[in-house]
Amino acid sequence: MVWVMPPRRRIDPAEGLAAFHTAVADGVPSVPRAVVATAVRYALEELAQRAPGNSLEVRVPPFGAVQCVAGPRHTRGTPPGVVEMTAAVWLDLAAGRVAWADAVASGAVHASGVRADLAPYLPLT
Repeated sequence: MVWVMPPRRRIDPAEGLAAFHTAVADGVPSVPRAVVATAVRYALEELAQRAPGNSLEVRVPPFGAVQCVAGPRHTRGTPPGVVEMTAAVWLDLAAGRVAWADAVASGAVHASGVRADLAPYLPLT
């Protein structure tokens, strides 16, 4: 059995949670970019804490990306699974406003790879 260490947090949890609640309540378009960035990064770090690993990369350009979900370890380049979406979609998923299956079906989430299913880890709050 391989034990995977979750990544170290860069966003202060209290500051991140406050930004997350503000961005979700007010909506991404009406919130300052710095608040959205903090909210997105906080939610990505929370995902990595809940699903430690290196087999899936979740990208929310231009704000951040995190590797998560246990599975085969890769050593170079892109992991075997990649998920990408906008900040608004990521925050809606993390808050439980949108179901994973609905976001994927609508094309709002681009997911590839056998472990590219975040449904077991969402919502984060």
